[in-house]
Amino acid sequence: MNVLSLFDGISCGRVALERVGIKIDKYYSSEVNQDSILVANKNYPQDKENRLGDVTKWQEWEIDWSSIDLLIGGSPCQGLSRAKTNRENLEDFRSILFYTYVDILNHIKTVNPDIKFLLENVKPNKETLSIMNEVIGIEPFIINSNLVSAQNRIRCYWFNWDTIQPKDKGLVINDIVYNDSYKVFYEDERISKTKIKTKNYLKWDKSGKGYWSQQDRAYYKNGKMCTVPKAHPSDKLNIIISDGVYRRCHPIEAERLQTLPDNYTSCIKSNSKRIGLVGDGWTVDVIAHILKGLIDIF
Repeated sequence: MNVLSLFDGISCGRVALERVGIKIDKYYSSEVNQDSILVANKNYPQDKENRLGDVTKWQEWEIDWSSIDLLIGGSPCQGLSRAKTNRENLEDFRSILFYTYVDILNHIKTVNPDIKFLLENVKPNKETLSIMNEVIGIEPFIINSNLVSAQNRIRCYWFNWDTIQPKDKGLVINDIVYNDSYKVFYEDERISKTKIKTKNYLKWDKSGKGYWSQQDRAYYKNGKMCTVPKAHPSDKLNIIISDGVYRRCHPIEAERLQTLPDNYTSCIKSNSKRIGLVGDGWTVDVIAHILKGLIDIF
């Protein structure tokens, strides 16, 4: 199989294909973030010569488009995320790259009508989702990573073959713990005043107005973690050790939340950057589950 991965990040798609056992002849990838490329090159040095650079310059790429069997990618979601109160949806300069993915897909279809494709993104509002469905021509399959991982992460997946929901593995934070002595804090040191228990985590009311942001939460080990984030990740993934004591999430634990191999991002010195790169990627076992449907096709 020849694969073209757009917005490749740290090559989570490559890990998923490998995990399923699909043989790769060539893995072309487009990515501009240098830290992401560094991680991808560390884990898959054999793909270096097929890194294509900026996706907006795709018409300049010298590749045999007819040889591409699978197109994958997760276009930037910053303008679509419901976590953004001022989101611009598909008008956002990053999220508009969704149309670039579709342009490339349509171009490949002219030389290979049987092209298989997979697109991932956050779940947008109904209007935006309707537009995306119309443009790409199908409706998404929605999967929460909590079925295969210890994090809640709802994502839309558009692909043109069949699958079913993954079986629930019943994983919780305690299943991915790596280092309980990592960056331990006491409530009085870092957060103050009101503490409220909600579901499987604690919230601290710092404003007095009943508003809590994600970084003011800490999660019990017998429950699920929040979505591994891209922005300011080291402040948002907090694990409760005992009453009044919590700690940050270790980068290896973040990798496990995304079902990546331990130390996949270890070539990056900053732990916060490591977690951010992991959060910007895919839950590998979700992608692997979807890709299993290709085994009988190829």
